Amino acid sequence: MTSGEACPLPSRSPGAEAAAVDAMLQSKRIVIVGLSDDPARPSHGIAGYLISHGFDVVGVNPNHREILHRKCYPTLAAVPGAIDLVNVFRRAEFCADVTRDAIAAGAKGVWLQAGIRNEQAKQLAADAGVAFVQDRCIMVEHMSRRRG
Repeated sequence: MTSGEACPLPSRSPGAEAAAVDAMLQSKRIVIVGLSDDPARPSHGIAGYLISHGFDVVGVNPNHREILHRKCYPTLAAVPGAIDLVNVFRRAEFCADVTRDAIAAGAKGVWLQAGIRNEQAKQLAADAGVAFVQDRCIMVEHMSRRRG
C-alpha cells in the first residue's frame, strides 16, 4: 500500500458485519478481482499474504495470464470450480457488476477492499443471500483474528 492509503482498523464490534467477516475468513478459495502484477499495488501484496497463509488464491485480470505464479482469468465467469469468496479491488462504480458476476458464479461471499463502498452491490448481495463486507481490508482482518 502507498503511504496515502490506510486500512481501517479490524472490526471488533459484534453484529452482522463482524459475523460476515468471521465467516468469510473461513474461506478456502478466494478469487481476487482486480489482482495486479505490480508488487507495489495493494492487491498484489494482499494476494501474496493470503497465499502464504494457505488460501487458494485465483486472480481475475484480463491483462494477464499469470500473476504470483498462478493462472489468472480474464473474467469471473471464466474461473472454473467453486468460489468461496470474491475479494474486489476495483473502483466503486464497477462493484455492482462484479457482485452480479459473483452471484452468477455461485460465490458464497463478496468482499470490497478498504476504501471501496457500493450500496447497490450490498443490496444485490443481500437480495441473493450472499455474505457481503465493504470498506474493510481482508489482510488486516485476518491478521487481527490470528492474534486474538
